Amino acid sequence: MSDLPNTPSAISSLEQGDVIVYPTEAVYGLGCDPDNQSAVEKLLAIKQRPVEKGLILIADNYGQLLKYVDDAKLPMDKRADIFSSWPAPITWVMPAAASTPKWLTGQFDTIAVRVTNHPTVKRLCQQFGKPLVSTSANLTGQQTVHSIEQAKTQFAQQVGCYVDEPLGGNSQPSTIKDAMTGKVFRG
Repeated sequence: MSDLPNTPSAISSLEQGDVIVYPTEAVYGLGCDPDNQSAVEKLLAIKQRPVEKGLILIADNYGQLLKYVDDAKLPMDKRADIFSSWPAPITWVMPAAASTPKWLTGQFDTIAVRVTNHPTVKRLCQQFGKPLVSTSANLTGQQTVHSIEQAKTQFAQQVGCYVDEPLGGNSQPSTIKDAMTGKVFRG
C-alpha cells in the first residue's frame, strides 16, 4: 500500500505523542494515539474540551476497536444495524471495555466509535495499526474547520502534523447513535 504524501510524518507525529489535523468525512479533525494519555490530554487542551465529555475513536475496521468496546454486551439483534451501517460516517456509542481509559470515555461507561470509509483516515489507521481519537478541529463551541489553512490559522504549531488531503464530501459531521437503543444523539 502506498503512502499518501504526508502520512509518514503523521504516523511519526502520532508515535511521538503529538496531535495531528487530518481530513474526515465532513470536517478536519484533531487526532492522536488513544492509548497515550498525555497525547489525549494535549488534544483536549488544544481543543479546550473537558475530559468528561468523552471522545470518538475512528478506525479502519471493527477489529481495531475491539480493545475499547465491550463486544460481549452488544446484543445480537443490534449487530446487524451497526455492522451494516459501516464503513460510513456513522458513529455508534457502545458499551466500553472495563479497561478503556477514562481519558477516552469521560464520565460515561460507553465509547463512541466509527469505522470510516474515508481513504486517508483508513490508511492512517492501517499504518498506525490502531484507531485514532477523532474530534472536530476547532475550539469547543467554535465553527468547524473546513480547510487546512483554517486549521493552521487556529492551531499553528500546537499540532505535530497537518495531513493536507481532501475532506470526504459529507456536508455534516457523522451521525451519532446509541448502539443499544438506536437513539440519535446527533444527525
